[in-house]
Amino acid sequence: MYKKEYERWLSKQLEDKDLAPELLSIQGNEEEIKDRFAVELAFGTAGLRGVIGAGTNRMNIYVVRKATQGLANYLNKQKAKNSVAISFDSRIKSDVFSKTAAEVLAANGIAVHIYKELMPVPALSFATRYLHCDAGIMVTASHNPAKYNGYKAYGPDGCQMTTEAADAVYAEIQNTDIFDDVKTMPFDEAMEQGIIKYIGEGVTEALYDNIKAQSVRPNLCKSAGLKLVYTPLNGSGNVPVRRVLGDIGIDDITVVPEQEYPDGHFPTCPYPNPEIKEALAKGLALAEKTGADLLLATDPDADRVGIAVKDEDGSYKLLSGNEVGVLLLDYICAARIENKTMPKNPIMVKSIVTTNLADEVAKSYGVEPINVLTGFKFIGEQILLLEQKGEAERFVFGFEESYGYLSGTYVRDKDAIVASMLICEMAAYYKSVGSSVLKALEEIYTKFGRYLHKVDSFEFEGLAGMDKMKAIMADLRANAPKAIGGYSVVKIADYQTHEMTDVMAGQTQKIELPAANVLTYYLDNGANVIVRPSGTEPKIKVYYSTKGVNLAQADALRTELAQQMNKLLGF
Repeated sequence: MYKKEYERWLSKQLEDKDLAPELLSIQGNEEEIKDRFAVELAFGTAGLRGVIGAGTNRMNIYVVRKATQGLANYLNKQKAKNSVAISFDSRIKSDVFSKTAAEVLAANGIAVHIYKELMPVPALSFATRYLHCDAGIMVTASHNPAKYNGYKAYGPDGCQMTTEAADAVYAEIQNTDIFDDVKTMPFDEAMEQGIIKYIGEGVTEALYDNIKAQSVRPNLCKSAGLKLVYTPLNGSGNVPVRRVLGDIGIDDITVVPEQEYPDGHFPTCPYPNPEIKEALAKGLALAEKTGADLLLATDPDADRVGIAVKDEDGSYKLLSGNEVGVLLLDYICAARIENKTMPKNPIMVKSIVTTNLADEVAKSYGVEPINVLTGFKFIGEQILLLEQKGEAERFVFGFEESYGYLSGTYVRDKDAIVASMLICEMAAYYKSVGSSVLKALEEIYTKFGRYLHKVDSFEFEGLAGMDKMKAIMADLRANAPKAIGGYSVVKIADYQTHEMTDVMAGQTQKIELPAANVLTYYLDNGANVIVRPSGTEPKIKVYYSTKGVNLAQADALRTELAQQMNKLLGF
């Protein structure tokens, strides 16, 4: 079947001139043809993500057209008049794919609001809400290597489509032939007819105003003398992050020159992920040279931010997503109580794989912690539920351990712009009172205990890799470990079957969350281990949560657990 599809592509006069040479180069190569055509790039709850290239299992204009036709069919079945907002980041062909999507929507009678220049995820989420669109499209592959691109679909609330909507769109996509069933209209023609319009400066200014409104100690940064190094990692954060920081009074910003401007090849960091130290190497070197108080790094679509802070000895310490999230939660709660702006019955939302320390900090301020499945759309969903009850102001903060944070309800996805602003404000505040971010973190650990949260990732490339991932998860379910690292498993949570099993009592109870391919093992020493295949990358991730009287004890326990988990996963 896949050979026939390959031959069909080979026979077409393809508009993208990069694809024909690739198709010819794999002629007679069974494995390469199979890899590109045996399956279609899956449209999951995060949309599409894959390697740029030719075939149904690659990112190209034809796959984008098919996905967008499916989205158009879905929208047109919902109502007679629709509109969609579109944005794109700095990745290879992001601008092309965004215009491709606009051309399909226009041909289907759907109005398009598209950014003229690259803009990040929060700008797309905001525009979708602000312009009352029925859907949004963000062309990005987030922090993946340069060879990847992707396509995120958003609902009218500015949140990534939830499972039900994504499944409905996927059903439409499956019923669409990649060549024969797709409508398209030239971009310029659609612009002339007013079906496609560029998003105006007024929308962008409204976004910046909403971000600045999340400040909990306004005007503090103007006199703090904060010295900053910033890198957008060749992505879309450069303009919006610097604009907002400038507006709140931070003018001593040194930008990493090699990573300042958009470049989808990411020449200085092949994996543009602020979680990874190598991506921050140039920023750290510049921070040491300039003596900066703080290093900020946003990923290509500027929905996540990583930081390094200056220690007393002049060295720089990288903080994890969990640590920054807990620090921001603590800072925001303390400031809002001090300013008497804390709402009644406040809530904090985090993912199940994020540190339990956040729950303890939240409760200490009278804030209710809510845990949801991994994926920021589930945090956005909680805001929507509050909004429907007229209680959106109860949302104080939301975050994931993977460096994504949100304060405010103006967008429904993680926002590195507001996070950068609040991180700088927090650093300025601690500096102004003779403390520091690191001292504040140590105070939290002293009060609540030394929590450690680490993630190991195991890669599984290609179709064979996907099969192996499925087999591992199936085996873990069929042969659940009785102990990990010498510690007994007392409870197992299987989010796919919605069951929490008390191993000792032999009893189960229902988990009131949507289905997800996630397993959590609770151990008799209070630690837990979570196993989750990534929804966006060919990886299985294992999350370890341990607690000790100090870091060394917590890390030693984590090492014990990891040694056995590595064996269980075949590594």
